[in-house]
Amino acid sequence: MTQREPLSSLSVVLITLNAATQLEACLQSVVFADEIVVVDSGSTDGTIELAQRYGARVIEQDWLGFGPQKQFAVEQAAHNWVLCLDADERVSPALQASIKAALHTPAFGAYRFARCNRFLGRYLRHGEGYPDWNLRLFNRHQARWSADVVHEHVLADCVTATLPGDLLHDSAETIAGYLQKQNRYTSLAAGAALAAGKRATPLKLLFSPLLRFVKFYGVRRGFLDGLPGFIHIVIGCFNSFSKYAKMIEQQKKEVRS
Repeated sequence: MTQREPLSSLSVVLITLNAATQLEACLQSVVFADEIVVVDSGSTDGTIELAQRYGARVIEQDWLGFGPQKQFAVEQAAHNWVLCLDADERVSPALQASIKAALHTPAFGAYRFARCNRFLGRYLRHGEGYPDWNLRLFNRHQARWSADVVHEHVLADCVTATLPGDLLHDSAETIAGYLQKQNRYTSLAAGAALAAGKRATPLKLLFSPLLRFVKFYGVRRGFLDGLPGFIHIVIGCFNSFSKYAKMIEQQKKEVRS
């Protein structure tokens, strides 16, 4: 951060692809920021025009993978303090107040907060849905996005702190759309695991989904979120099954080749 730049200067950075149906609520929630940067990878649905109407600086960039794309967006920011969001997320009033207070005189180089996932019309408060801790506010000289193509996360070189207030996340517009997204994610996750030298076994295929259900539906009381919570966790368990099934499929192909 330069000496002339006030500590409170904040860039909000997003990556987008055909996000016009969700982006406006996100942009409305971050009008308090000093800058909004949108890195788009080929939208054709009006996403770019919508972002520009809210004063965002739009940069077009071919898809690099989730982690690299988000890090690229961070590097385009004019300010060193960045808040990284997805188009289907929005900052709650309580979180906005926490961010402003933290950036008045930052005591840490990075901050995390809870993400509250909305699924089938209900904000989940237990199980996998909450608190879904995310580190998204940081000084870009002290933290960065991992290079993972899926399940990317922020790597901090400093002490981090937790802010009160929720980041609100619309997990799915439709079940069909949600399942399509999860199918892509499990394929990427399977490929990344194999590339890292991990192997899938029948035991992992069987017990990973079962243990996940016990953890999130029982231990973390996902049953308190009613039917939406149950469906959310069952899909999550199936994702575990799908990832290991795809890994086994690829392992068999490698043996035959």
